[in-house]
Amino acid sequence: MSAPVPGHIVLADADGTPYSSLRQRPAPRAERYELGRGLRHKVPRKVLGEWRPQVGRPDPVKQIMDSHEGRVGRLVPIRVGRMVASPYGFLRGTAVVMAEDVAHLPATGITPVVCGDAHLGNFGFYASPERDLVIDLNDFDEAHPGGWEWDLRRLVASIWVAGRHNGMSEDHCAEAVASCVAAYREQVRFLADQPLMSRSFQRIDVDRLADESSKPLRHEIERAAKRARHRTSDRALPRFTEKVGGSRRIVEEPPLITRLSDHETDLVAAALDEYLLTLASHWRRMLGGYTLVDVAHKVVGVGSVGLRAYVALLEGSSPEDVVFLQLKQARRSVLARYVHGESAWHAHQGQRVVEYQQALQTVSDPLLGWTTIPTVDPASGSTGDDLQYYVRQFRNMKGTIALDGIDADALVDYAGVVGYLLAKGHARTSGASMIAGYVGSSAKVDDALCRFARAYADQTEADHAALVRAVDRGLLPVERGL
Repeated sequence: MSAPVPGHIVLADADGTPYSSLRQRPAPRAERYELGRGLRHKVPRKVLGEWRPQVGRPDPVKQIMDSHEGRVGRLVPIRVGRMVASPYGFLRGTAVVMAEDVAHLPATGITPVVCGDAHLGNFGFYASPERDLVIDLNDFDEAHPGGWEWDLRRLVASIWVAGRHNGMSEDHCAEAVASCVAAYREQVRFLADQPLMSRSFQRIDVDRLADESSKPLRHEIERAAKRARHRTSDRALPRFTEKVGGSRRIVEEPPLITRLSDHETDLVAAALDEYLLTLASHWRRMLGGYTLVDVAHKVVGVGSVGLRAYVALLEGSSPEDVVFLQLKQARRSVLARYVHGESAWHAHQGQRVVEYQQALQTVSDPLLGWTTIPTVDPASGSTGDDLQYYVRQFRNMKGTIALDGIDADALVDYAGVVGYLLAKGHARTSGASMIAGYVGSSAKVDDALCRFARAYADQTEADHAALVRAVDRGLLPVERGL
């Protein structure tokens, strides 16, 4: 393999070789493993620990301001408020900043599909199609082919920042990062030796996770799982809806939940009809038995705030038979500019999110799909450019481990869980044998990424402080506490 070239990758199949005919035999697994080992000479594992801002590093505050282009202006202050709240909130909302940073660091050139925003808060619980509660990556707005190191660097930096946020010592933060990387390394080495089909069925059910976890983490899992199991569409009815004139409608909570004009509601309804065509035939037929009752704008997340998002209420054969769907605007991944030829892969960014979510997760929401909705000028009511969306269930037993209250021992154990899950996702898509050959069985990669995580946590805190100063000078609007 040639030395990695910044900004240039090649899509690959499930074990790191270019897509090809079924009549062509890929390179033997042992050969791909040796290719990975050989990359240590070009990219020594210790260099993964290096972090220093590149000369001419773009101003992170300007990057944030640039990312606000095209967002709903009245929501931008909420986004800024969520990022200035803490360095961890800043990191969550600034995938664009870290993408620019990591894309210029040494990398092997091994390129599975990656999450693109694999921070600690983007793992969580949700219901499988069989209604089992599972845990996996759960945010794919930035998913894209890219360097496996990009995901792992973002994950370990977020662990260190979260640990500091919770008042943990630097030694505890280092222990948690080492746990994460060791789990990633061991799992990718294990999966590299498994049949390709076997890799596709690896998953963690929450009950199994609780049984196998230490007591501190088990308590957090059981508490979060209990909450998640109550997060279903039927249980959301009293919380999110009210009866008006004999029918249900979504309750307004300005500025986070707001009503649509009749014209915009009609456009969303038409878009949902188009979305049905992106579902598998059974789920299209099932969901076609429901009727759209109401739609509202709903603000979600940190990095996503200001992008257009809707929640739709559908009613089935009785008033209690309901489904909530969420439509989220999808824009070009923050990784895309660093990848050669990406525009040829997905013309529809909602489709990109859906297909890469299905690639990275063992089981996914069966109602994942995509659609397009024109913009509406609030003053004139006229329609403008089409925007691309992906669609998923809104209340699907989703939940997360509460990071604010997690103690040091639980964080170490949970960091191992998310490292395992990230390795599973990467191994499902591309390059497992080469990654396994590169990372090896020693702790060299673990040690290197501990150094990186600490240094980048310092950088995140400095960038957060710069954002706070910019807000204090009035350069960005802010709405705190929402």
